[in-house]
Amino acid sequence: MSGPLRLIPGEGGPEHTMQLRTLPLKRRRPAPPEPEAEADPEDSLYLPADPLDELAERLRDVCADAVHPYEIAAFLESDGLSDEQAALLYGRPDAFTVAEELFEKVERRYPGPSSEFANPWRADPWRCVVRGLVFALPGLGYLLGASLFATTRMRFGLPSGMLALSVATLVSWGFNQALAHRSYRWLSRLRRRDAAVCLAVGAPAGALVASAAAYVVGGPLGALCFAAGQSCYLAAATVLLVLGREKFLLLALAPASVGAGVVLAVDVPQLVRTVVLLASVALAVGLAVRELLVCIRGGERESVELRLPVRQELPHLLFGLACGALTLIAGLGGTIHQAVQTGGHAAQGTSTTPTGPAMIALTLSLGLAEWLLFRYRALAVAALRTSHTSGQFSRRAGAILLGCLFIYLTTVAALDAAATVLWPGAPALGVPQLGAMLLLGGSLWLALLLNAFGFSWSTALVCLAAAVAESAGLLAGVDPIVLQLIGCGAAAVVLTALAGPALGRTTQHR
Repeated sequence: MSGPLRLIPGEGGPEHTMQLRTLPLKRRRPAPPEPEAEADPEDSLYLPADPLDELAERLRDVCADAVHPYEIAAFLESDGLSDEQAALLYGRPDAFTVAEELFEKVERRYPGPSSEFANPWRADPWRCVVRGLVFALPGLGYLLGASLFATTRMRFGLPSGMLALSVATLVSWGFNQALAHRSYRWLSRLRRRDAAVCLAVGAPAGALVASAAAYVVGGPLGALCFAAGQSCYLAAATVLLVLGREKFLLLALAPASVGAGVVLAVDVPQLVRTVVLLASVALAVGLAVRELLVCIRGGERESVELRLPVRQELPHLLFGLACGALTLIAGLGGTIHQAVQTGGHAAQGTSTTPTGPAMIALTLSLGLAEWLLFRYRALAVAALRTSHTSGQFSRRAGAILLGCLFIYLTTVAALDAAATVLWPGAPALGVPQLGAMLLLGGSLWLALLLNAFGFSWSTALVCLAAAVAESAGLLAGVDPIVLQLIGCGAAAVVLTALAGPALGRTTQHR
């Protein structure tokens, strides 16, 4: 506003100007009923000692919450206080001078966290528990399909067909990670129908690619069929998890879970085991198809066409491959190391069964890992609202990060110890093995956290470098525990160095 607004003609002389609600009005003292003498013109106006005191009292809430005089100046100018009015009413040269003096007069009173504030990062703990179960329960399917792998024929120290299954698992993890990220991008734009279309096209393609990869590697027909069924299940699970239907997936896993419990108690023919596995896969695929049809038919086609670049999914594809490789090395590294040492055959008297405690601990902890990601973001937002300086917020964010990481690693250690005790024939858990498991879990959790904040390329390259280094060392005959301590330890150090400064910035938590 360049100058004062004049009133409508007839409502005052040219000396009157419009006064807005935040500016104190000049108040006249009521005239005495019978003045005995002519009053001094200066006494006819009641003015405080400093007109700015009345304005400070009137704008106390605004000034107390301000973090800089410019905030008060912006408020004054938005209410129409020009430099001319500042000089006329308050005797200051401009509005900025008025704002600076108001900032000095009023004591700071920053608002605390409001009880009505709705934190957008609040997570349902029961939903995270369900997701943790659907991540862990598929492992019971290996008990039902164990006899499909020929234990008399070995490749790299593994039962024939296990290598094909491992390759199919890696391909599925990488492909579905990229597919899930792309679908979530559609959901973030409130286009559920487009997300369903993306899943309807990508999920079958991913299952086909993973099954083809297993076929190329080769193995017994039963093992290849098992790998194809696993690929179909992982594709269907991706659809249901992205669309928020975890309970449907839990229902699909019920036959395999019950069947695995029966197998542990009594001997069951392989035909019955195969039927149970097919029932779980068919349920998962059927529920996924049903959910996709509901979303596609029930949603309206958007009038504005939008294209998402496919190249943005590449780091998530690499991240999925890296995480899968690191996890498989933790579970199969010891067996492969023995095979490399003995020239490609299982060592005499050693178990060729993949070590399960590591897999169980990691899969069971995924639900807690997801809940801690939400918890970290919720606590960081709360710290942002209560911190007075950027340095104070950085320290609080760092403490929250260390606290969440400590809780996750403690849980992984407890699960790993319990699984080792319960797993038949598993070796005693030593300090190096526990350290390797904790470094792997900490690296994966930090990578997931950084991915959530958009540092996808950094986390993908760090994890991929660790996976390639561990794989090369494993094939060269290096002890897998030493490899995990070095590879995952280096990855954890680099990811921590990235997470500390990056997540300590206030702009990351807006």
